[in-house]
Amino acid sequence: MSPFPTNSFRLFSRAFLSGLLLCVLLAGCAGTSSEEPDTSSMHGTRDHTPKVLTPSADAVSVLGTEDVSIDVSHTDDGYFCASYHGASEKVKLQVVTKDQITYTYDLPSDGSLQVFPFSDGNGDYSIGVYTNVKDTLYATEFQTTCQVTLENEYLPFLYPNQYVWFTKDTKAIALAEEVVTPADTDLDAVALVYDYVTSHVTYDWDKAKTVESDYLPDVDETLRSGKGICFDYAALMAAMLRSQKIPTRLEIGYAGTTYHAWISTYITDVGWVNGIIRFDGTDWSLMDPTLASSEISKKLRKFISDGQQYRACYLY
Repeated sequence: MSPFPTNSFRLFSRAFLSGLLLCVLLAGCAGTSSEEPDTSSMHGTRDHTPKVLTPSADAVSVLGTEDVSIDVSHTDDGYFCASYHGASEKVKLQVVTKDQITYTYDLPSDGSLQVFPFSDGNGDYSIGVYTNVKDTLYATEFQTTCQVTLENEYLPFLYPNQYVWFTKDTKAIALAEEVVTPADTDLDAVALVYDYVTSHVTYDWDKAKTVESDYLPDVDETLRSGKGICFDYAALMAAMLRSQKIPTRLEIGYAGTTYHAWISTYITDVGWVNGIIRFDGTDWSLMDPTLASSEISKKLRKFISDGQQYRACYLY
């Protein structure tokens, strides 16, 4: 048996709330607009047809036990599927990368299939499933290793996964197609999605105070409510951009000393644009979807937009 810490997301939401509170005391929060994007007379040269990659558990290669199923049929696409069918009500799944970074997820006890990324690229991964015994003590249910050779290094950041979930029927995907219609390039599309999300979603202070440890974003609910925490902002933008064939990482780490979530995108001929940076034709500027939605002092924004202040710990 091994002790598991409580899910770090509650801690990171509270830490983020405390850090961002200073920003609001300095400058307050921006409002949102209920207007939908008007792209009827603007059509760029970029193909804005959505492409939603759909994970599947083909059972070509399945590992596990009677209660645990680990489908590794699509390791070359950058993901695996897992489900639990046993009696335990609390189940954890851990993935340890070749660089010894440990990702800890909640695995539902209802048998539903979940998708997890191989975020660290090619190499050996350790996958373990653990069931709760008492408090933070968990017993090993199943462990295995898996060698991954990706067909394309960007695939883990194009497919949906447990943290960035969407399907072809997700409303955010249809919205993304509309929003990026004026774009001529991928960089234009990133800026358009960024502008839309940061002008239509405001930070949800109440949710940040009460978020449950097993919380997962629902991108359509974020759109419907017009509110969200940093996890919601990042997941929404990542889903919209991935559906537009733009590799996008949801990253969790530190902005200064604050535990936080943001995204990075890959632009052809540019590379990975880290920390969500926006290009206005001349200069790059902060594009963190949470902070950009608030009226923050230039001094603080400069501090956080400094690449040295962003330190990613986990990629999804």
